[in-house]
Amino acid sequence: MRRPEAFADKHRERLAELLHAYGPGSAPAAHGRYALVGQPETLVVCEWMETARLLLYRLWEGELEDVLLDDLAYVWGVRRPAR
Repeated sequence: MRRPEAFADKHRERLAELLHAYGPGSAPAAHGRYALVGQPETLVVCEWMETARLLLYRLWEGELEDVLLDDLAYVWGVRRPAR
């Protein structure tokens, strides 16, 4: 089994709760926050938060707005690595 599939199987309930609470149609999303939640990339980004957080933040830097990753990290329950 591939890694993202295994991650999705392991965290299926948690991912569903994340989508329900912060995804499209939710109150936080209506205010323009948590834009990554509900996107296909969410699965991979959450998996990297669990397995390669430092690398994820290094690759992210300068590519997209930090708030996108910070919002997702907050709702996933991880902290931003020290800079």
